[in-house]
Amino acid sequence: MILKLFTIFLLSFLSLVSLGNCKGNSDESGEAGTEATIDPMKQKGIGPIKSFTPGELNEASASKGKEIFEMKCSACHKMEEKVVGPALNGLTTRRTPEWILNMILNPTEMLEKDPIAQDLLATYLTQMTFQNISEDEAKQILEYFRKYDSSKK
Repeated sequence: MILKLFTIFLLSFLSLVSLGNCKGNSDESGEAGTEATIDPMKQKGIGPIKSFTPGELNEASASKGKEIFEMKCSACHKMEEKVVGPALNGLTTRRTPEWILNMILNPTEMLEKDPIAQDLLATYLTQMTFQNISEDEAKQILEYFRKYDSSKK
C-alpha cells in the first residue's frame, strides 16, 4: 500500500515537473516541448524492441491488430480524436516502429525515462497502463496503425 502511494506521488510529482518544463511549444498533435529539440523519428524508446523494420503491409495482421486495439486500447485512444490519450491518426509518420512497440509493451518505463513519453504524460496527465500485450500482438497493433495511416494518404 505504501509503495503504491509512493508510486502515485512520484508520478504526480514527475507530471508537475514536466508541466513546469513545457514552454508551450505544441505541434499539431497537441504534444508539447520535446519534439522541438528531439527528432522523434530517430528515437527508439526504452524496452525490448531495439530494431524493427516492418515489411509489406499484412492485411490479416492489421485486421487482428484492429481487434486487439478495440479490445484493449479504445477506452483511452481513438484514431481521429483525443480522448484520455492522444488521437493516434498519423502516429506512424510521427514515431519510429520501435518507439511505438516499446510504448505498447513497456509503458511504465517509457513514461519514467523517455522524454517524448514524458511530454505526453505532461500533456494528457494520465499514465498509459500496461495491458499485458504480447510482442506479436503489439506488432499486429502497429500493423493496424500502418494500414490506417496508409489509407489516409
